[in-house]
Amino acid sequence: MRFGSVGRAFAAGIFVAAIAAGAAAAQQRFPSSAGELIVETVASGLENPWGLAFLPDGRMLVTERPGRLRIVGTDGTLSRPITGVPSVMARGQGGLLDVALDPAFAENRLVYFSFAEPRSGGNGTSVGRGRLNEQGTALANVEVIFRQMPSIASNMHFGSRLVFDRTGALFVTVGDRYSQREQAQNPANHIGKVIRIRPEGGAPADNPKKQGWAPEVWSIGHRNVQGAALHPQSGQLWTAEHGARGGDEINTPKAGLNYGWPVITYGIDYSGAKIGEGTAKPGMEQPLFYWDPSIAPSGAAFYTGPVWPAWRNSLFVGALAGQMLVRLSTQGEAVTGEERLLTNIGERIRDVVQGPDGFLYLLSDDANGKVLRVRPAR
Repeated sequence: MRFGSVGRAFAAGIFVAAIAAGAAAAQQRFPSSAGELIVETVASGLENPWGLAFLPDGRMLVTERPGRLRIVGTDGTLSRPITGVPSVMARGQGGLLDVALDPAFAENRLVYFSFAEPRSGGNGTSVGRGRLNEQGTALANVEVIFRQMPSIASNMHFGSRLVFDRTGALFVTVGDRYSQREQAQNPANHIGKVIRIRPEGGAPADNPKKQGWAPEVWSIGHRNVQGAALHPQSGQLWTAEHGARGGDEINTPKAGLNYGWPVITYGIDYSGAKIGEGTAKPGMEQPLFYWDPSIAPSGAAFYTGPVWPAWRNSLFVGALAGQMLVRLSTQGEAVTGEERLLTNIGERIRDVVQGPDGFLYLLSDDANGKVLRVRPAR
């Protein structure tokens, strides 16, 4: 781990009581700076779960990468797949990816989801939305509100996280598709970018208005962002981004700025070859923090709850290859320390969400994936 030069934050409307003991039978214990942690299994039997969002009643919407959206009950039961989800390209890293609720979900019941969309001549990351019926069994009036262009014939690097900002605009992270990394420096397309759109699609009026930039593009020079969250105090977007061999990054993407990939990076290619021109270049932003060797970050959430007061404003990031949960302490727009948690959990952590009960909920990326709950030992 090295420092650079310098969530999804989930606000629940209600406090959810502890999940039934039967759903939490499998427990593991881990040390931490805030005391012993218990990790318990809330639900299992999910095929490569990718994204998680809490419903107002405490149940969870969970995506499975093959293309299923389910509700996980507070007792850990899994619903039948919700109908209305479009066909997905479920190969390689592609499939049904993130899920987010509209900020006004209690009134409009709109659900947003990102997915690898099969298209003529290739595929790409797309964002859809639909209205969840009162029974929680179907999405109606489903429409695609964003399509990453151009389409590429690739099974790699789709991104993708969905985060609403405080204005109601939607951030969408999209990858460089692996084979197209040079296009991350081309602001006219959606390859390797952070995107910002209106909830109904299209670019907000306050997006960057730079010559040659596609109107939906917020920032450029990104490789494959799979973690994103708003800072609870500033409202600034923070992202966790995959590097190659080394060079996983924490960034705070700002309008109209260039985050360097693949011109500058703290990693090297998988072959061992150098990538780009070095680690810094004028006009390109430095990461707030980076990992070398890589941990493969996926899923991120700022902690704001009452359960661990000393951890408030910490950014929690899941690790796939690293198979752990990382806590980054922050001060303003700076990372001030790192704590590695659950280091022998033996699970690829795909998503991290703060629950309405103040505990942390994780998704394990596996053919028999789980929803895990992290709480203090009592």
